Amino acid sequence: MKILIDAFGGDNSPDEIVNATLVALFNHKDLKITLVGKKDILQDKLAGKKYDVARLDFIDAREIISCDEAPVEAIRTKKDSSIVKAIEELKSKPDEYGAFLSAGSTGAILSAAVLKLGRVKGVVRPALAPILPTSKGTPVLLLDAGANMDTKPINLVQFAILGHIYMHKVLGVQKPRVALLNVGTEDAKGNELCKEVLPLLKRLPINFVGNMEARDIMSGNYDVVVADGFAGNVALKATEGACKTLLKEMKTALLSSLSGKIGALFLKKSLKGLVKKFDYEMFGGSVLLGTKSVVIKVHGSSKQKGFLSAIEQAMVVAKCDIPTIVENEIAKISLEELEKKAEIVENLDKSQPSGAEND
Repeated sequence: MKILIDAFGGDNSPDEIVNATLVALFNHKDLKITLVGKKDILQDKLAGKKYDVARLDFIDAREIISCDEAPVEAIRTKKDSSIVKAIEELKSKPDEYGAFLSAGSTGAILSAAVLKLGRVKGVVRPALAPILPTSKGTPVLLLDAGANMDTKPINLVQFAILGHIYMHKVLGVQKPRVALLNVGTEDAKGNELCKEVLPLLKRLPINFVGNMEARDIMSGNYDVVVADGFAGNVALKATEGACKTLLKEMKTALLSSLSGKIGALFLKKSLKGLVKKFDYEMFGGSVLLGTKSVVIKVHGSSKQKGFLSAIEQAMVVAKCDIPTIVENEIAKISLEELEKKAEIVENLDKSQPSGAEND
């Protein structure tokens, strides 16, 4: 297994990435890693450290794409950037590398992956899919989380299939519960997109359980949450922000008084467990589902633990050969057929007499 890593993406690069790389190589003897970035700086960081030189390669890249640059323009003009050179390496040697991961500019990563790697046959738009923790200790996959701001019913239909495949094939959930993010659970709720796609999702050969509200994303009652990129990204950022704020306020409250500090001593073990349970760095990164090769976007503020989780996630996803599975499953779904079935069901429902008429 060989993985490409953008060594200069994120807030804590390259130190935390180098540290995570060394730990991953130590933990997984069958793993090889190629670090992409300023080779001289990376080698300086590694000086004096023990590692298997035969399992660590470098690709020199002198430029870095920042988050405030226009993504498409940046990947077009910065040919010597770590993101572009890594994606091009992945494209030229798809059988050699299992995945590419980066904590750099989300827009640049998505643009480079879609434009240079290409989409799996049949996929209209790839989706960014982060994993979130839940109160029941099970993960929940949210997609799309920002790759597509404006979507059509076909996109959400495919997102549902992509999410089902990931949870089933990668995380081993036998019948993933797939739900549509909405403002209410009733079928009549939502905007036109939600109302239009709901009957189509009901006709898919997956365990679709209907609409759900954003407050229940981390309830553990769902395995996959489907949304357009705008709503999904807002839900993701709001959830992350709420968790961080709550944990920060708990810490402040416990340390603000003597009684609080004493109580904190008794609760120390439980609090550590709580923090670990909702630590996003334990869940790896966001997989870009629907591209021809595995691409994982790591959280920009990730440190060693987050990168190590993402590396281990990449190994699992790569071994599952998700792109091939996605192509096979997408080929089985015809939007026209779904629409026809949904129309038939809708007409049957309208033809049924209401309860009042039966009385």
